[in-house]
Amino acid sequence: MISHPFYKPTTITQSITTTTTMPGDDSTAVVAAIQSLLRLVRDIARRSTTGFTGPFKKDCSDMCRRVALLSHLFEEIRDYQGDLRPLDLDMSASSSSSNSTSSLSELTQALKGAKKLVLFAGSFNNNNISTDGTAQQIVFQFQCVTWKLEKALAGLPYDKFDISEEVKEQVDLVRVQLKRAAERYSRSQDLITVLSGAVSESLAKESDILHGVCYDHHEVESKVGNVSNESVVNDVDEMMYEPATGSSEASCLLKPSDDVVNSVEEHKKPVIPDDFLCPISLELIRDPVIVSTGQTYERSYIQRWINCGNTTCPKTRQKLQNLILTPNYVLRSLITQWCKLNNVDHPTLLTNSRLKNVDKALLDVIDAIVRNLSSQSIEEQRAAVSEIRSLSKRSTDNRILIAEAGAIPILVNLILSDDNITQQHAVTSILNLSIYEDNRELIMLANAVPSIVQVLRTGAMETRENAAATLFSLSLADENKMIIGASGAIPLLVHLLENGSKRGKNDAATALFNLCIYQGNKGRAVRAGIIAVLVKMLTELGVMTPLMELANNGTERAKRKANLLLGHLQRSQQQLQHVDG
Repeated sequence: MISHPFYKPTTITQSITTTTTMPGDDSTAVVAAIQSLLRLVRDIARRSTTGFTGPFKKDCSDMCRRVALLSHLFEEIRDYQGDLRPLDLDMSASSSSSNSTSSLSELTQALKGAKKLVLFAGSFNNNNISTDGTAQQIVFQFQCVTWKLEKALAGLPYDKFDISEEVKEQVDLVRVQLKRAAERYSRSQDLITVLSGAVSESLAKESDILHGVCYDHHEVESKVGNVSNESVVNDVDEMMYEPATGSSEASCLLKPSDDVVNSVEEHKKPVIPDDFLCPISLELIRDPVIVSTGQTYERSYIQRWINCGNTTCPKTRQKLQNLILTPNYVLRSLITQWCKLNNVDHPTLLTNSRLKNVDKALLDVIDAIVRNLSSQSIEEQRAAVSEIRSLSKRSTDNRILIAEAGAIPILVNLILSDDNITQQHAVTSILNLSIYEDNRELIMLANAVPSIVQVLRTGAMETRENAAATLFSLSLADENKMIIGASGAIPLLVHLLENGSKRGKNDAATALFNLCIYQGNKGRAVRAGIIAVLVKMLTELGVMTPLMELANNGTERAKRKANLLLGHLQRSQQQLQHVDG
């Protein structure tokens, strides 16, 4: 048995199963349960400040950091003003079936398991590692708790609680981390890495046996998914504190099978150096950028972190002096070299083969221009953004390099500049950069849409035209149509369609056409008065005559559509005349 100050097999297991039954019709009890859940999250987050020791130090720190990011989620659930009483929060033994246990109950069980796990594994002594399989059980415990926590987060009714988009994105980020972590725990290579610095010499001789041990993520899901939420946490908790027995279902998972032994070669992949992993996603970095604290992150993840309203460094918790993301070309080069030496694919944003031998002088010029975008001098800012506009118009290569240099977030900030010329150049630069498809994601991550909509509302005509064209370009991605529609852009585009210049009307029409492909935006356009505007425009353009000819002489399909359109136009004209009368 394990000698540890927190080792109490009976009481610890019972503490997880002993919960308070709350009547479903008592809203006060439901609110109290949510507040208790928030306290649990904060308690786990505080564990990281006390520090961890032993071979599972990093695992415990990562677990606490991920749980800490959930505090905003539970604060919004706590502050939800709707009716919470219909929610099934009964966590008693009579509700052990996974079909009757609510998502919040499932999340509570997962978090309690996480708390017990970091409490034990965080102070696990290297000397406790022996041949009894305790360390393997702890690794398996991390995998199960991580998987269960991700599953519980996936099942939360976010729409029910009116969770904000920013918090949803933050939860999505945590779920990505949890998925990656669960998959990582499933690889035998991670177990060997955990044990390598602490295993005794005799155990090292048996590494071939350990190398055959593999925890398959899908196997865990099939095993764990068939039992209740409470029993999952209880079973893995018992596995951590008691040696596995031959009849235990868990021990079967821990035994190497023939299939596992045959898949050893698959797990002989090189271990990625920690410096090459993003601290947020725990994935190989493809686009490294440095924040003001000196830490390096994957650009898309740290940008999303900042967009969620965070102003601290995720790793050091230090306040960011500024939000500028500086490309880390040295690390990018080292990662590329390592990938080539180890035959590892390394997808980067620099996918264009023409950029492999790009002139370093051009890179230096672009970097200098991007730095000037943040200048305190209005003249230098204006000159820099003008250069960016010119360069981004010339070629796809330039659009890639400018984005790689970190210009997009700075340009987004300049969209709302008090200087009209700078504002116009910034909007046009974003438009030019959005022509390259991969840049659209970076523009959306930089939260550009609200600024573009503001320009569409108050900017000069040429700037509004370019803003409309930018929204059209961004809306080419289906996931962006909903975001743009919800931003309040559609009424402004309808206004530009009615009152803009010839080019402005064309830009507004193409943007509206694309946005209305998404069903939810059609109602927004109708409420904004697009029907009256379109009827007026079609009438002025003399569309009635060719439609009537098509209705008489076209194909059957053309006749049907022409007649439908004529009917709509006539009814709309009658309604407008009735309103005017």
